[in-house]
Amino acid sequence: MKKLLSLFLLSLTSFTLQAVEWQEDVHYEVIADKASAKPQVMEFFSFWCPACNAVEPIVKQMQSRLEAQGVRFDKVHVNFMHFATPETQEAATRAMMIGKVLKREGELNQAIFDRIHKQRGHIVSEQDLQAVFSASGVSTEEYGKMRDSFGVNSLTAKNNKWIDEYRSKLTRGVPAFIVNGKYRATFTRDMTPDQVIELVVWLAGQK
Repeated sequence: MKKLLSLFLLSLTSFTLQAVEWQEDVHYEVIADKASAKPQVMEFFSFWCPACNAVEPIVKQMQSRLEAQGVRFDKVHVNFMHFATPETQEAATRAMMIGKVLKREGELNQAIFDRIHKQRGHIVSEQDLQAVFSASGVSTEEYGKMRDSFGVNSLTAKNNKWIDEYRSKLTRGVPAFIVNGKYRATFTRDMTPDQVIELVVWLAGQK
Protein backbone atom coordinates (compact mmCIF):
# COMPACT_ATOMS: atom_id res chain seq x y z
CA MET A 1 0.00 0.00 0.00
CA LYS A 2 2.77 2.44 0.94
CA LYS A 3 4.55 1.65 -2.32
CA LEU A 4 1.40 2.34 -4.35
CA LEU A 5 0.85 5.60 -2.47
CA SER A 6 4.43 6.65 -3.13
CA LEU A 7 4.07 5.91 -6.83
CA PHE A 8 0.84 7.90 -6.95
CA LEU A 9 2.41 10.91 -5.22
CA LEU A 10 5.41 10.70 -7.52
CA SER A 11 3.21 10.68 -10.60
CA LEU A 12 1.20 13.58 -9.21
CA THR A 13 4.37 15.56 -8.55
CA SER A 14 5.67 14.80 -12.04
CA PHE A 15 2.38 16.03 -13.53
CA THR A 16 2.57 19.25 -11.51
CA LEU A 17 6.16 19.86 -12.55
CA GLN A 18 5.23 19.19 -16.16
CA ALA A 19 2.50 21.82 -16.02
CA VAL A 20 4.81 24.38 -14.43
CA GLU A 21 7.46 23.74 -17.08
CA TRP A 22 5.35 24.87 -20.04
CA GLN A 23 7.35 27.78 -21.41
CA GLU A 24 6.30 30.86 -23.33
CA ASP A 25 7.79 31.01 -26.85
CA VAL A 26 8.59 27.30 -26.61
CA HIS A 27 5.25 25.61 -25.94
CA TYR A 28 2.94 28.57 -26.54
CA GLU A 29 2.88 32.11 -27.84
CA VAL A 30 0.98 35.06 -26.41
CA ILE A 31 -0.99 36.59 -29.30
CA ALA A 32 -3.22 39.04 -27.41
CA ASP A 33 -3.07 41.18 -24.30
CA LYS A 34 -6.35 39.99 -22.82
CA ALA A 35 -7.91 36.56 -22.49
CA SER A 36 -11.55 35.82 -23.29
CA ALA A 37 -14.06 36.15 -20.46
CA LYS A 38 -14.72 32.40 -20.55
CA PRO A 39 -12.27 29.63 -21.42
CA GLN A 40 -12.43 28.54 -25.04
CA VAL A 41 -10.27 26.44 -27.33
CA MET A 42 -10.51 26.85 -31.10
CA GLU A 43 -8.93 24.35 -33.47
CA PHE A 44 -8.38 25.89 -36.89
CA PHE A 45 -8.21 23.06 -39.41
CA SER A 46 -8.97 21.91 -42.96
CA PHE A 47 -10.50 18.63 -44.07
CA TRP A 48 -7.90 18.52 -46.86
CA CYS A 49 -4.93 18.99 -44.50
CA PRO A 50 -3.00 15.70 -43.93
CA ALA A 51 -1.71 16.88 -40.54
CA CYS A 52 -5.24 17.79 -39.42
CA ASN A 53 -6.42 14.32 -40.35
CA ALA A 54 -3.48 12.74 -38.50
CA VAL A 55 -4.16 14.58 -35.23
CA GLU A 56 -7.94 14.09 -35.31
CA PRO A 57 -7.86 11.17 -32.80
CA ILE A 58 -5.88 13.36 -30.38
CA VAL A 59 -8.27 16.26 -30.94
CA LYS A 60 -11.24 14.07 -30.05
CA GLN A 61 -9.60 13.15 -26.74
CA MET A 62 -8.70 16.78 -26.13
CA GLN A 63 -12.26 17.92 -26.80
CA SER A 64 -13.63 15.33 -24.39
CA ARG A 65 -11.23 16.45 -21.65
CA LEU A 66 -11.97 20.12 -22.15
CA GLU A 67 -15.75 19.80 -22.30
CA ALA A 68 -15.71 17.64 -19.16
CA GLN A 69 -14.08 20.62 -17.44
CA GLY A 70 -16.60 23.10 -18.80
CA VAL A 71 -14.29 24.53 -21.48
CA ARG A 72 -15.90 25.38 -24.80
CA PHE A 73 -14.28 23.71 -27.81
CA ASP A 74 -14.89 24.90 -31.38
CA LYS A 75 -13.59 23.47 -34.63
CA VAL A 76 -13.06 26.26 -37.16
CA HIS A 77 -12.80 25.13 -40.77
CA VAL A 78 -10.48 27.41 -42.76
CA ASN A 79 -11.10 28.49 -46.34
CA PHE A 80 -7.62 29.55 -47.46
CA MET A 81 -5.92 26.22 -48.22
CA HIS A 82 -4.72 25.39 -51.74
CA PHE A 83 -6.07 21.83 -51.86
CA ALA A 84 -9.51 22.94 -53.09
CA THR A 85 -11.28 25.99 -54.45
CA PRO A 86 -12.61 28.60 -52.00
CA GLU A 87 -16.15 27.63 -53.04
CA THR A 88 -15.58 23.96 -52.22
CA GLN A 89 -13.95 24.85 -48.91
CA GLU A 90 -16.92 27.04 -48.07
CA ALA A 91 -19.25 24.16 -48.95
CA ALA A 92 -17.25 21.94 -46.59
CA THR A 93 -17.69 24.49 -43.81
CA ARG A 94 -21.44 24.43 -44.40
CA ALA A 95 -21.40 20.63 -44.42
CA MET A 96 -19.67 20.67 -41.03
CA MET A 97 -22.36 23.00 -39.70
CA ILE A 98 -25.11 20.75 -41.06
CA GLY A 99 -23.53 17.95 -39.06
CA LYS A 100 -23.42 20.20 -36.00
CA VAL A 101 -27.12 21.07 -36.28
CA LEU A 102 -27.92 17.38 -36.70
CA LYS A 103 -25.82 16.67 -33.58
CA ARG A 104 -23.70 14.32 -35.67
CA GLU A 105 -20.73 16.63 -36.15
CA GLY A 106 -18.02 14.20 -35.03
CA GLU A 107 -19.34 11.30 -37.12
CA LEU A 108 -19.90 13.34 -40.27
CA ASN A 109 -16.60 15.20 -39.96
CA GLN A 110 -14.87 11.84 -39.78
CA ALA A 111 -16.72 10.72 -42.90
CA ILE A 112 -15.31 13.71 -44.82
CA PHE A 113 -11.80 13.11 -43.50
CA ASP A 114 -12.04 9.42 -44.43
CA ARG A 115 -13.30 10.13 -47.96
CA ILE A 116 -10.30 12.37 -48.63
CA HIS A 117 -7.49 10.63 -46.75
CA LYS A 118 -8.47 6.95 -46.45
CA GLN A 119 -10.58 6.31 -49.51
CA ARG A 120 -8.56 8.78 -51.58
CA GLY A 121 -11.77 10.16 -53.02
CA HIS A 122 -11.89 13.61 -54.54
CA ILE A 123 -14.08 16.28 -53.02
CA VAL A 124 -14.14 19.06 -55.57
CA SER A 125 -17.76 20.19 -55.34
CA GLU A 126 -20.74 20.41 -53.04
CA GLN A 127 -22.20 17.37 -54.81
CA ASP A 128 -19.24 15.32 -53.57
CA LEU A 129 -19.99 16.43 -50.01
CA GLN A 130 -23.65 15.54 -50.45
CA ALA A 131 -22.56 12.07 -51.56
CA VAL A 132 -20.49 11.64 -48.38
CA PHE A 133 -23.47 12.64 -46.26
CA SER A 134 -25.83 10.43 -48.27
CA ALA A 135 -23.58 7.43 -47.57
CA SER A 136 -23.88 8.34 -43.87
CA GLY A 137 -27.68 8.44 -43.94
CA VAL A 138 -28.35 12.13 -44.63
CA SER A 139 -30.56 12.37 -47.72
CA THR A 140 -29.83 14.84 -50.52
CA GLU A 141 -33.19 16.49 -49.78
CA GLU A 142 -32.36 16.95 -46.10
CA TYR A 143 -28.88 18.23 -46.96
CA GLY A 144 -30.29 20.76 -49.41
CA LYS A 145 -32.99 21.90 -46.98
CA MET A 146 -30.49 22.49 -44.18
CA ARG A 147 -27.76 24.01 -46.32
CA ASP A 148 -29.33 27.48 -46.35
CA SER A 149 -31.19 27.25 -43.05
CA PHE A 150 -30.90 30.01 -40.47
CA GLY A 151 -28.94 27.79 -38.09
CA VAL A 152 -26.37 26.72 -40.67
CA ASN A 153 -26.04 30.28 -42.02
CA SER A 154 -25.41 31.62 -38.51
CA LEU A 155 -22.83 28.96 -37.65
CA THR A 156 -21.04 29.42 -40.97
CA ALA A 157 -20.92 33.19 -40.48
CA LYS A 158 -19.45 32.73 -36.98
CA ASN A 159 -16.85 30.28 -38.36
CA ASN A 160 -15.77 32.76 -41.03
CA LYS A 161 -15.71 35.65 -38.57
CA TRP A 162 -13.22 33.72 -36.45
CA ILE A 163 -11.09 33.13 -39.56
CA ASP A 164 -11.03 36.87 -40.28
CA GLU A 165 -10.22 37.64 -36.65
CA TYR A 166 -7.33 35.19 -36.31
CA ARG A 167 -6.04 34.87 -39.89
CA SER A 168 -2.91 36.88 -39.12
CA LYS A 169 -2.12 34.49 -36.24
CA LEU A 170 -2.23 31.40 -38.46
CA THR A 171 0.98 32.04 -40.37
CA ARG A 172 2.27 28.57 -39.44
CA GLY A 173 -0.70 26.92 -41.05
CA VAL A 174 -3.10 24.39 -39.60
CA PRO A 175 -3.91 22.64 -37.40
CA ALA A 176 -3.60 25.55 -34.99
CA PHE A 177 -5.01 25.82 -31.49
CA ILE A 178 -5.99 29.24 -30.16
CA VAL A 179 -6.75 29.17 -26.44
CA ASN A 180 -8.79 31.81 -24.60
CA GLY A 181 -8.18 34.16 -27.52
CA LYS A 182 -4.77 34.91 -26.03
CA TYR A 183 -2.51 31.89 -26.57
CA ARG A 184 -1.45 29.84 -29.56
CA ALA A 185 -0.20 26.39 -28.60
CA THR A 186 3.15 25.30 -30.05
CA PHE A 187 3.95 21.60 -30.17
CA THR A 188 7.56 20.46 -30.15
CA ARG A 189 8.73 17.31 -31.92
CA ASP A 190 9.43 15.45 -28.68
CA MET A 191 5.92 15.88 -27.24
CA THR A 192 3.70 12.82 -26.81
CA PRO A 193 -0.03 12.89 -27.70
CA ASP A 194 -0.83 13.06 -23.97
CA GLN A 195 1.46 16.07 -23.57
CA VAL A 196 -0.21 17.81 -26.52
CA ILE A 197 -3.54 17.41 -24.74
CA GLU A 198 -2.15 18.45 -21.35
CA LEU A 199 -0.64 21.61 -22.81
CA VAL A 200 -3.93 22.77 -24.32
CA VAL A 201 -5.87 21.86 -21.16
CA TRP A 202 -3.33 23.80 -19.09
CA LEU A 203 -3.52 26.84 -21.37
CA ALA A 204 -7.31 26.79 -21.06
CA GLY A 205 -6.84 27.48 -17.35
CA GLN A 206 -4.65 30.53 -17.92
CA LYS A 207 -5.84 34.12 -17.96
